[in-house]
Amino acid sequence: DAACLAWYVDLEQIPLIALNVTVRKKLGLYLNPRNAVAADWMIVAEAMDFSYLEIKNYEAARATHATVGKLLSILTKVERNDIVEDLHPLIDEDVRRHCESLEKKIEVDGCFPRIPERNDVTLKIGPEGTPELFDAFICHSQSDFEFVHEAIHELEQSKLQMCVFGRDVDALNLKN
Repeated sequence: DAACLAWYVDLEQIPLIALNVTVRKKLGLYLNPRNAVAADWMIVAEAMDFSYLEIKNYEAARATHATVGKLLSILTKVERNDIVEDLHPLIDEDVRRHCESLEKKIEVDGCFPRIPERNDVTLKIGPEGTPELFDAFICHSQSDFEFVHEAIHELEQSKLQMCVFGRDVDALNLKN
């Protein structure tokens, strides 16, 4: 992510959700008490362009456009430098973690078995006495017949061997 280069972090590009619980709780402690001297959370919300109704219903209001940079600039604008200074190391750490999580490569899991065992899941002795190996066993309700029939056709086209209850296995064989 371009916002998270090792030597430069553009806080305007870091979403506010990157801040973890510790920062949020401390921010709440600073902004929740009403006091005539310092700006509370409603003044900060107003500076973030929330309407009066959004402020009153703040739980329902979700600022998807909010960034760490915007929060810090607003706190500075409403003269809450005490918050900025106190939370600066915690915010830096959260931003660093956020950037690291973006750098991690997402691994896509393949369709290969994770355990070193036989790939076939079902074994049946055929009419000539030779074993038949199956990739999957399918048991379904009658109401799903049309979908299952289509799925079996598609899977067997890709060379997978399906063992289907009622076609390859009958109730008599299950009792033995």
